[in-house]
Amino acid sequence: MSLNNIKPAEGATKSTKRIGRGQGSGSAGTAGRGHKGAKSRSGYSKKVGFEGGQMPLQRRVPKFGFKNFNRVEYKGINLDALQKLAEEKKITEITPAVLNENGLVAKKDLVKILGRGELKAKLKVTVHGYSATAKAAIEAAGGTAEVC
Repeated sequence: MSLNNIKPAEGATKSTKRIGRGQGSGSAGTAGRGHKGAKSRSGYSKKVGFEGGQMPLQRRVPKFGFKNFNRVEYKGINLDALQKLAEEKKITEITPAVLNENGLVAKKDLVKILGRGELKAKLKVTVHGYSATAKAAIEAAGGTAEVC
């Protein structure tokens, strides 16, 4: 046995039906597409969401609300996460790059420090935004809160 004489097992393969290849083939004439209508024609493709002429779901359901495309999305990091970083990794300076290295934010995320938890460590924090309570807590602990 070698690669040039390997064959699939008996009955494992089935030849495809060659549709529309003359009357003798048994599948000529309409070639399995029935009579008339869009589905019988070449180039037919059903529109996405088409429900046979019934009003489609995306048009039946009422629309509401507003999506502000100018919204700036921040990734929130709480004070307890900063305290944990300071204790475990002995970090004194917090930047988006440091947070990215420690797996808290993605590279392109805008970072905002939020006020949950307690901060005891003196940290120099340089990120994109702060909540009022977070900024007060950082400065109360003897650190600085700068916007980059």
